[in-house]
Amino acid sequence: MDFVEIAKRAKEASLKIADLSEEVKNEALIKIADKIEANKEEIFEANKQDLTDAEPLVEKGELTKSTFNRLKLDENKLRDMVQGIRDIAQLPDPINKKLLVRELDEGLTLYKISCPIGVLGIIFEARPDVIAQISSLAIKSANAVILKGGKESINTNKKIMSIITSALDEVEGFPKNVLNQVFTRDDVAEMLKCDKYINLIIPRGGNKLVKFIKENTKIPVLGHADGICHIFVDKTADLAMAQKVVTDAKTQYPSACNSVETLLIHKEFPQTEALLGSLELSEIKLIPNPDSWAFEYGDKILAYKFVADVDEAIEHINTYGSGHTDAIITKDEKNAEKFMNKVDSAGVYWNASTRFADGFRYGFGAEVGISTNKTHARGPVGLEGLTIYKYKLIGSGQIVGDYVSGDKHFHHKDIKIN
Repeated sequence: MDFVEIAKRAKEASLKIADLSEEVKNEALIKIADKIEANKEEIFEANKQDLTDAEPLVEKGELTKSTFNRLKLDENKLRDMVQGIRDIAQLPDPINKKLLVRELDEGLTLYKISCPIGVLGIIFEARPDVIAQISSLAIKSANAVILKGGKESINTNKKIMSIITSALDEVEGFPKNVLNQVFTRDDVAEMLKCDKYINLIIPRGGNKLVKFIKENTKIPVLGHADGICHIFVDKTADLAMAQKVVTDAKTQYPSACNSVETLLIHKEFPQTEALLGSLELSEIKLIPNPDSWAFEYGDKILAYKFVADVDEAIEHINTYGSGHTDAIITKDEKNAEKFMNKVDSAGVYWNASTRFADGFRYGFGAEVGISTNKTHARGPVGLEGLTIYKYKLIGSGQIVGDYVSGDKHFHHKDIKIN
C-alpha cells in the first residue's frame, strides 16, 4: 500500500476515533499494557537483534554511542513503558472538555471545546519505547498516528506494534487504521508532503533529523532540535546539593536531551574546587573553554564557566541555550525567582535536576516529545499537547443583522465551568 493511501485511511480513522467513548479508549490502553507485559520476552529478543545489528555501525561511526544507548530496551524501560500506558488510562479524558462557556446574549451561548488534532506523523530515531508511548497518548487523545521509526530499531518496533495491534483487535468498537507504521525513507519523503491528510509532525531524534524535517515540510512541526541545558550554581548554593543535582543531571542518562551540557558557577561560590573535584570523581570530563557554548555532548562531558552574577548566567543561557530546560541551585529566593522568570526556556527549575523534564515524571503518563516551540504546546508534550479546540455556538435563530442595527446587544457573560 502506498503512503498516500495509508494517510488517507488514517484520516478516516481519526474522524471515527474522535467520537469514541472514554470507556473504550481506556479498555484499549489496559489491554495494550497487559499484552506488552505478557510478551516482554519476545520484545527483548527483538531488541537484542537490533542491538547486535547496531554494534558494527557504532564501530564504523555510522551510529553514535548515544543513539545506541537510546536503542536499548531493558526491564526498567519496559516497566516504565507499561506503567506509563496504565497511567494514561487513569488520566481524565482530554477530549470534549469545556474550556470556556460564554453567553453572548440571551439564548446564544458560545462553547470552547477541546478536540483531537487529527492525524499525527511521528518520525523518530532509536528509542523503541516511543511506539508504545505515542500510540497510547494518541488513543487517549483520540488522534490517529503514522509512525516511522529508525531502521536501527526496526525489529523492536515491529514486535511492539504487532502486540499493540493484536490488543486493539480484541477491543469491540475500536476503529481500524488508527495506528499505522511505515518503514522507508520514501515514506518519510511522502509524509512531509502529505499536508492534505496529516495535521502535525512530531520528530524525535537528533538535531540533524529535526532540522531536516522543519526545512522540508509545510505541515506544522512540534519538537526541539537541541537539548542544550544549563545549571547555574549560585554563590549561596549548598555544596552537597550542587554535587548531587549536577551529577544526576549529567550522568543519570548522558545521551538524553534533558542532560545538562553547561555548568555556570558564580565566581564567588566558595567551594568550587570541591564541586569540580566531585564531578571528576563521577567520571565527568570537564571542559573550561569549549569550541562552542551551544553544543550538545550527549556524553559524560560538561562544559563550565564562571559568571559574575545571576544576570550574567541568565544572559549566557538565553544566548546559547536551546530553550529546553535550565536550573539554578541557590538559597537566595530572589535570585531563583529572577532566574525562573527571565530564562526563556520551556522548563526552569530551582534546586532540581534537569532530568525531571519528562512527561512520565510530570504525571502526564508519557510524552510524544519535548517542545521548545511557542505555539500551543511547550515542554514535555502529553495529552493536552495533542488536543486543540473548536468553538460551538448554540443559538435560537439569532442573526448578526439585529446586532449591527442595534436592535439587539451582546452582554458577553462568562458562565462558570463545573
